[in-house]
Amino acid sequence: MFLKYRPDARIILPETCRQGILEHCHQALEEHRKGLTGRGKAFGLVCGTVEGDILNAAACFRLKENVRSQSPYREQVDRIMAEYAVPSETPLPNRGWVADPAELFARIRECRGNGQVLLGTYHMHRVAWEHDRERDTPTELDEVLGRDSGLLMFIVSMVRPRQPIIRAFYEGIKAKEIPIVSGSLDERPRESGCAGSWQSAVGSRQFGI
Repeated sequence: MFLKYRPDARIILPETCRQGILEHCHQALEEHRKGLTGRGKAFGLVCGTVEGDILNAAACFRLKENVRSQSPYREQVDRIMAEYAVPSETPLPNRGWVADPAELFARIRECRGNGQVLLGTYHMHRVAWEHDRERDTPTELDEVLGRDSGLLMFIVSMVRPRQPIIRAFYEGIKAKEIPIVSGSLDERPRESGCAGSWQSAVGSRQFGI
């Protein structure tokens, strides 16, 4: 299923999903701090239902296997990184996430088995840049990876771990942010301290940067 952009859309993100995403990101930060090889990244899926302009996130799945360093993904990502990535403290060969196809589609089947659809993906930004101190919006690279995906890209800013920010963007396009509200479909939505976004999880665009 491909989502269509609706300017008046809202994402309902239950606290259980929000906390699940943040716990994943905090764990990734701790693994990075400990210098665990190949760890320190958080990339996952957001599944739920669509009712008109309301996108109801019902489940968030962590993806564990990153095949970024395997061929042919390594060569594909290296080319995209060289063209679009902004230099950061992390070397380009160590940046990026490519979801393992078997794990990815197993999660999507689980999602469909629960009567849900894939709404999008989430990934975190942890390093503040001189020109982008918050890192709570998609980068140019994110926009390239999210292009034509028909999915949400949730950006989780962990620049200040005690004050994380979650925002969501349709296909990783900054101008197409979808506001996030807290609660559930059975509750009156409340504007949360987060905002929302969309990203690609299939094919050659399974990357969380």
